[in-house]
Amino acid sequence: MDDLLGKLGVLVIGIVAFAAVVGVVLFLADKAPKRGRDFIQLLAFTAPAIILLLVGLVYPALRTIYLSFFDRRGENFIGLRNYEWMFTQPEILTVLGNTLLWVVLVPTVSTVVGLAYAVFIDKSRGEKALKALVFMPMAISFVGAGIIWRFIYEYRAEGFEQIGLLNQILVWVGAEPQQFLVNSPWNNVFLIIVMIWIQTGFAMVLLSAAIKGVSIETIEAARLDGANAWQSFWNVTVPAIRPTIIVVVTTITIATLKVFDIVRAMTGGQFSTSVIANEMYTQTFVRTEFGQGAALAVVLFIMVLPIVIYNVRSLAKQREIR
Repeated sequence: MDDLLGKLGVLVIGIVAFAAVVGVVLFLADKAPKRGRDFIQLLAFTAPAIILLLVGLVYPALRTIYLSFFDRRGENFIGLRNYEWMFTQPEILTVLGNTLLWVVLVPTVSTVVGLAYAVFIDKSRGEKALKALVFMPMAISFVGAGIIWRFIYEYRAEGFEQIGLLNQILVWVGAEPQQFLVNSPWNNVFLIIVMIWIQTGFAMVLLSAAIKGVSIETIEAARLDGANAWQSFWNVTVPAIRPTIIVVVTTITIATLKVFDIVRAMTGGQFSTSVIANEMYTQTFVRTEFGQGAALAVVLFIMVLPIVIYNVRSLAKQREIR
């Protein structure tokens, strides 16, 4: 108890000291010439965010890159051996392949289904309720969604009552129950369905808002020129909402690359279902292979980086056009 009170006291003193420093800086800035005052004020207000970024993001990233060149305890330098391990071990190659499968299927299917749903229910009766129904999974955590779908996929041997929805349906139609989360490689697809179920609502909401922003005059002009509904959608609506499509696809792709909760909650990465984020956790915190875990984290960062850069450049081009 005394230690806790001592730590709280140090924290309070630190906050008070920081506030005092900021106050002094702002006071001096108010007395400084205009240009110097603006610079000092900018520095004072951005310094907390910069410090937090350096401590919470930049330093851990540099530390992770550093550890990726060392052994399991981070003591002995081993060069690129961790990366060599990653691209030569069959089980890790399976992990990389699973991650690629997630990245291909989840953003594509989520965006296509979300866009189709947004188009079909646009200006229909009960549009708000239909949107809320599809968006609802976004309110569920990935762990919660994994537990829900694990019950849906649950398997009981023949002769026992099935508690999983899908297997109960198979029994009703006279088929044999299946171990959806065990049988590889289809178990990866059944895990991917969970992520699609969550992300489709996100895609639908953004794309629906973008569709409503398309000029009605442009669509009507296309129809007067003889374009049918499909041609009007493909040649007018899709180009108009292209920036939103890019944002949706890149956002879902980044979330998919980092997926961990669903795999961990449903299979724990067993039965050839592990992905990079889950394997990174396993190597670091279960097997205490800090070097290999750091190497996996670096590869994951490298995979995310081009997507972020592409997204930023696309948004910059759109600003220039406007």
